[in-house]
Amino acid sequence: ETVNYRVTLFSLTLLSYCIILVVNVSIILTIILDGNIHEPMYICLCNMCINELYGTAGFYPKFTSDLLSDIQVISYAGCLLQIYVIYSSAMVGYSVLALMSYDRYVAICRPLEYHSVMSLRRTAVLVSLAWFVSFCRMTVSISLTSKLKLCGSHIQKFYCDNGSVIKLACSSTTTNDIVRLIYICFDCGHVLFILGSYVQLVKSAVKSRESRRKFTQTCVPHLLSLFNVTATLLFDHMYSRYGSASVPQSVKNFMAIEFLLFPPILNPVIYGLVLTKIRGKITSLCMKAGQRFKLRLKASSV
Repeated sequence: ETVNYRVTLFSLTLLSYCIILVVNVSIILTIILDGNIHEPMYICLCNMCINELYGTAGFYPKFTSDLLSDIQVISYAGCLLQIYVIYSSAMVGYSVLALMSYDRYVAICRPLEYHSVMSLRRTAVLVSLAWFVSFCRMTVSISLTSKLKLCGSHIQKFYCDNGSVIKLACSSTTTNDIVRLIYICFDCGHVLFILGSYVQLVKSAVKSRESRRKFTQTCVPHLLSLFNVTATLLFDHMYSRYGSASVPQSVKNFMAIEFLLFPPILNPVIYGLVLTKIRGKITSLCMKAGQRFKLRLKASSV
């Protein structure tokens, strides 16, 4: 179905990837360069954007080359690497969102203890732990998958995912299934932790106008990002496990790439627009860049 629209799809894909690079790099540089916003929430946001760049790097370069190629092939090692990058990125992203929800809980429900509980050092340790645990989880999954004997080589998806490779196996996948179940329980623990944090946040926000202001300013963008990531990952999981042959291929394709398209673009845009410090800093940087450009134009015309 993509042959007739190859150039159009390639252009749109390249445009999407460029937007992802621009918006995420803008947020990262803004946070790194401005010492006034070296706070736990912004450190988490910076890591979220770095993670989006990491995850999309596992998909977009290969996908754009596939669009221009007559044969879409990937080596087995390359397939396992793609699985590792894309899904470790998804795990890191959700862990960082859980950490951000805890940060907001402490900031609003325990404001006097905030700087002692969420110190920069502790935040750095927790963020590092989110990356480390996610990498360890994917290392175990990939190690188990690589030991399977495969009886097929065709994956009906734009990219490699662990479930698709396991479906090709003609050896026992019991261990893989048990590990996947454990990981699902672990991710459900993230969800319950986030829900518990927000129950406390809502209770606290009702009590005072200042708490409501903090909740609206910093929790609303987090909730939007959380809903965005949760919906797209759930979409991908449901597609992977229960995708029906009666579903049109175009719908399957959209479902497959949704979590690699919308969260990497929308998350930095949501935070950039809603968080005052980020929005103000980006606006001032753009104004300075515009003024420098005008001065250069004047100098060249003279």
